Amino acid sequence: MGHGIAHAALAAGYDTGLFDVSGAALDRARVSIEQIVTRGVELGKISQDAARSLLGHLTTTCDLAEAVADADFVIEAAPERLDVKLALAADVQRFAPTNAIIASNTSALSITEMAGSLANPARVAGMHFFNPVHKMKLVEIVQALESARDTLQTIEDVARRMGKDTVLVRESPGFITTRVNASIGNEAFYMLMEGVASARDIDKALKLGLNHPMGPFELVDLVGLDTRLSILEYLHRSLGEKYRPCPLLAQYVKAGRLGRKVGRGVYDY
Repeated sequence: MGHGIAHAALAAGYDTGLFDVSGAALDRARVSIEQIVTRGVELGKISQDAARSLLGHLTTTCDLAEAVADADFVIEAAPERLDVKLALAADVQRFAPTNAIIASNTSALSITEMAGSLANPARVAGMHFFNPVHKMKLVEIVQALESARDTLQTIEDVARRMGKDTVLVRESPGFITTRVNASIGNEAFYMLMEGVASARDIDKALKLGLNHPMGPFELVDLVGLDTRLSILEYLHRSLGEKYRPCPLLAQYVKAGRLGRKVGRGVYDY
């Protein structure tokens, strides 16, 4: 998600700094961004000169202070763990300008809790992108309890400059899309566990019968089974029994079958 969001910012004409704790992750991110841009040149969507100029506006660093020192707008895309996000937000507050907007790409966690940990919660809101970012048109803008109107408007302006459409969501666990998707994906795992149909046939049924672009197992392999399990656990705690994670999903995660990122999830890659 991080490199996808960085590419969207670059394509919108923003100077973009990409931070990660891992230099290897940054190297992979740069390669991925270059591949997206190269594909755009091949398809005639961007000229070679424009592509070179775009990539020239990207910097990468393992030093957060360097990454956010002059930033007007910070998008956090850390893993779906509230403790990690809270620690990162505290560091951003320490190093970024005091008026910088902080937008979280969380797909389920409480923006209000993140904002409440900072000195100025009015400048914090959610900005939920979808994977792959360069293809998916939607951004969910999530209004926390104290998000300022100017903060929400700026996030919308940035999203639209990135070529995205937006919906405004009052904070609730899972927002709109994650809450619905988690239910579909969890039910698909229960059906697989009960032997109702194979994973491929469940995916095929939803793609051809309900016109979903991806089946629930294809999607969870892309998102990451560990990420989906973490989201369901949070929704279960927040919203009750109907979101209890399927035991088969938990078993896959324990077995290390985390999806495309490790070469094996519901399917092998």
